[in-house]
Amino acid sequence: MEINIIRGQNQIGGSIIEISSKNAKIILDIGSNLDDKKIIVPEIEGLFKGESKYDGVLISHYHGDHIGLATKILPEISIYMGEKSYEIHKVSNEYIGKEYLKEPKTFKTEEEFLIGDIKIIPYLCDHSAFDSYMFLLDCEGKKILYTGDFRSNGRKSFELLLRKLPKIDILITEGTNLSDNKIGKVNLAEKELEKKGIEILEGNDKSVFVLMAATNIDRIVTFYKIANATKRLFLLDTYAGLITDTIGGNIPNPRTFFNVRIFLTTPNKHEILENYSQNKIGKNEIANSNFMMSIRSSMKQYLENRSKEFSFKDCVLFYSMWEGYKKQENMKEFLKFMEEKGVKIISLHTSGHADEKDFDKLIKKIEPKIIIPVHTENSEWFKKYENCEIICDRNIIKI
Repeated sequence: MEINIIRGQNQIGGSIIEISSKNAKIILDIGSNLDDKKIIVPEIEGLFKGESKYDGVLISHYHGDHIGLATKILPEISIYMGEKSYEIHKVSNEYIGKEYLKEPKTFKTEEEFLIGDIKIIPYLCDHSAFDSYMFLLDCEGKKILYTGDFRSNGRKSFELLLRKLPKIDILITEGTNLSDNKIGKVNLAEKELEKKGIEILEGNDKSVFVLMAATNIDRIVTFYKIANATKRLFLLDTYAGLITDTIGGNIPNPRTFFNVRIFLTTPNKHEILENYSQNKIGKNEIANSNFMMSIRSSMKQYLENRSKEFSFKDCVLFYSMWEGYKKQENMKEFLKFMEEKGVKIISLHTSGHADEKDFDKLIKKIEPKIIIPVHTENSEWFKKYENCEIICDRNIIKI
């Protein structure tokens, strides 16, 4: 058996990991680099060009640094991803006019399947992307756990997941939050975020804006609960509304939740709005409502138009995204625009990635013999686990 970290060591994002047995060759995640301004396809023979050498690609979740190159691989290579994860990927990309996967093979949690002689069990895990997975592989008698991206501070039980995982031989794990400036920091739980939001809005009868990713479903649930507790209508634009409706069930959405309303920001999406005749809301009703509105920086012109209809002064904007986005020009301009309208900006966010205690719990439970850090800028951190071999300085590992 051989493990080849084609890309992903000593960097965050862009993971491409190869697992080979005598009879099969698979890829774990196929992400684009976070810093790439446009999609750059690596020159990998048998994956992106030439004659296919691979039997399948497993996608842990729909974030671009894990799936971004999936539409560029050779068409005869099968792609596997979670059922709901694929639906979100398709709906999201279709809405914004971006290329998406057409017919991947989908799986559900803990449903075992084979690619050649490699046995795979996907385990649903907690992350800021809905329907994210770890993969347990059985390859030539060795057990490998690939974590994808994970955390313990969301709305899925990390303890329940740990109870299901067996002892393993090799752990391939992310380490996003192990950069020097994050060492020692403990993630806030989504439920703590919810409590803080309710406390901040106590006695405030102004409308509220929330800058968050429409695909971060845990965060949508958190702010829906805050809106509910503070007696505000929860407003989603057609993009966020479509994504939440795709998931359905107990996720707040404009089809089955009476206090979730859907609104239009661009005329070319009017046909989507018409599918929600019971829960759509127009600009006049918005102006006369006490609301919490999910927004994105691309909605600046829409918000400029709304500010002519009612005052934004003393409204609150919760910034609930990665702090790094504030360095981007479009985000700087958007936040400045909101401040100039008299909006008070408050950061209320928590990470989608594991903190140090999460790694301690995971490694204590599965007792790996070998740890291979990926998706991190601080592989050396794992060397504290003295009973494990830590491999962070070579990309081809033969077992």
